Amino acid sequence: MALQEIVEQTVTGLGYELVEVERSAGGLLRITIDLPWKPSEEQFVNVEDCEKVTRQLQFALEVEGTEYKRLEVSSPGIDRPLRTQQDFERFAGHEVDITLKAPMGQAAGGQVAANRKKFRGTLERTEAAGWQIVWSEAPAVKPGQKVSKKRAPAPLQALGFTLDELKEARLAPVVDFKGRKPKAVGES
Repeated sequence: MALQEIVEQTVTGLGYELVEVERSAGGLLRITIDLPWKPSEEQFVNVEDCEKVTRQLQFALEVEGTEYKRLEVSSPGIDRPLRTQQDFERFAGHEVDITLKAPMGQAAGGQVAANRKKFRGTLERTEAAGWQIVWSEAPAVKPGQKVSKKRAPAPLQALGFTLDELKEARLAPVVDFKGRKPKAVGES
């Protein structure tokens, strides 16, 4: 049985979702797992989940005679890769980083460089292309910086794409060390 099949059967049999299987130099076998998505609740993989999957995988890989030196089971992290249609549906409305297989030419009404492949913005579902990413070229406001209320906001740009046009997509790592959320636009 192939490595991917062994790992997928073991992980899904324990009630988890397989995100990625990666073999690295030095015999490292890295498995990334997540909890199945339920629209009503946000759940996270913890250490006990990784330990449980590790123990079961060690047994399954030994039975199948799969060679590896180290086994590492982890959660997808804050920059989780997005691969399937379900991943995109799950993270619609979140900030994502995408890399296209080929440049889009003069996208977004000619305002985007013809050779640009990487974009960061909010992931949205569309009727025509399937998905789009929406962003603003406005520079980020620095902490403590005052912004004039008279200043016009930078226009939003959008780029439609299909999953076949993507080389890679990941959640954008957004870290909030202060524990305070920024005020929404229009909030005082």
